[in-house]
Amino acid sequence: MAITSTIFLFVFLPVALGVFYIADDRAKEYILVALSLFFYAVGSLKYFELFVVAVCITVVLGRLIARAKEKKLKKVLVTVGVLVNLSILIYYKYMDFAISTINDLAGSTLALRNLALPLGISFFTFKAISYLCDVYSEKVKLDHEPVRDVLYLSFFGQVLSGPLARFGDFKNTFIGTEEKNHLFSDGVFRFLIGFNKKVLLANVLANITNEVYSTDFSLFTPAFAWLGAICYSLQLFFDFAGYSDMAIGLSEMFGYHCMENFNYPYMTESVAKFWRRWHISLSQWFRDYIYIPLGGSRTKSKGRVYINMLAVWLATGIWHGAAWNFVVWGLGFFILIAFEKATGFPDAFKSKGGKIAYRIFTLFFINFEWVIFRAKDLKTAAIYIQNMFMFQKHTISNLRTMFIIKDYFWIILFAIVLSFPVVPNLRKRFEGKEELCRIYDAVIGILVIVLFIWAITFAVVGQNNPFAYANF
Repeated sequence: MAITSTIFLFVFLPVALGVFYIADDRAKEYILVALSLFFYAVGSLKYFELFVVAVCITVVLGRLIARAKEKKLKKVLVTVGVLVNLSILIYYKYMDFAISTINDLAGSTLALRNLALPLGISFFTFKAISYLCDVYSEKVKLDHEPVRDVLYLSFFGQVLSGPLARFGDFKNTFIGTEEKNHLFSDGVFRFLIGFNKKVLLANVLANITNEVYSTDFSLFTPAFAWLGAICYSLQLFFDFAGYSDMAIGLSEMFGYHCMENFNYPYMTESVAKFWRRWHISLSQWFRDYIYIPLGGSRTKSKGRVYINMLAVWLATGIWHGAAWNFVVWGLGFFILIAFEKATGFPDAFKSKGGKIAYRIFTLFFINFEWVIFRAKDLKTAAIYIQNMFMFQKHTISNLRTMFIIKDYFWIILFAIVLSFPVVPNLRKRFEGKEELCRIYDAVIGILVIVLFIWAITFAVVGQNNPFAYANF
């Protein structure tokens, strides 16, 4: 059940909100757990039992870790918990990748398992690991309500694609009626914004990228290739940022704050800073649970720092997908971030022009990385990038490029503009002018609602693509 589907919007969510707010406060968490398990069962009945077992094992081990007195026992328990969760992820996500790699290297003919991915497996695994590690390191103190642990791992608003919230931050924040009403209204507004991003921008841009990426390379021209690459960069941002907005909105509707996951990443000045703005919760997860435990940047050897960074980016690449193009994609980011760390770029530039030039280079590099990310394999990615610079003349492709730009001009333009903080910066201009602020907020609110109604018509007629990150 996608959170952009009509069934979710007009049946599941209204019923969930109604039952949640009518229920006694002591029952709310149990109701949310029941709703979350139902949501998961509807979306992935085949793996529902696996999900429930994994949740139960994780929570039981977390509780045992919290109660254990001996450090050795704690280490054993957290190790078992991490290995159990990783083994599930590795088996379902990477088994076929491992078999195909062995077949390629050894010339063997081992049969592939062709396993479907359990719903949200990558995100659940990382949340489970962070829960176990935080309990082990005593960053969080468990109370006497295991239902909260279960809810953290299974909450339907975040189970599909995150954000990777921490257990210590996943607390019901309802203090009083005023706080409750404010958080709920913020959540509704945030959900509407995310829905609009996904349906009106990401889904429409997907029409362009799907056409370009499915076209035979012999018909490519540079303009056609660049159009597909740029539109995919925008599509991926609005798709995942849209989901994150909806997840944050859903969390707030039920009284839970949720961390931000995107902060206008294409505003970045460098590749390293890009990852402080893109998929923020994932970047922080790798920092806290891989980079820092390996020694981070506080090691005595400078070489060890880069080895630690390499480990993080190899893990980041393989986390995104079981294919070599994801490994190369991760290595690409490692090389540029290591280069920036070694040279001090872009801060090393004394002139403003140098910093602007490096920012432009960064955006080009990220665009090439998304081509590798979107391609079905490395060979396809290499040919695609090659076609971005080979000046072939294909009249049909050039005409098609012009037709696409003509038909989607305003969508592409709005996507580019809205990928930068135009709206919040405009709001800042009215700070200190209460009347203008109220008018501005009212106009934006009405616009968001009107666009949401328009977006609903797309969902009703079935023009609704699955979330890109649901595959990870």
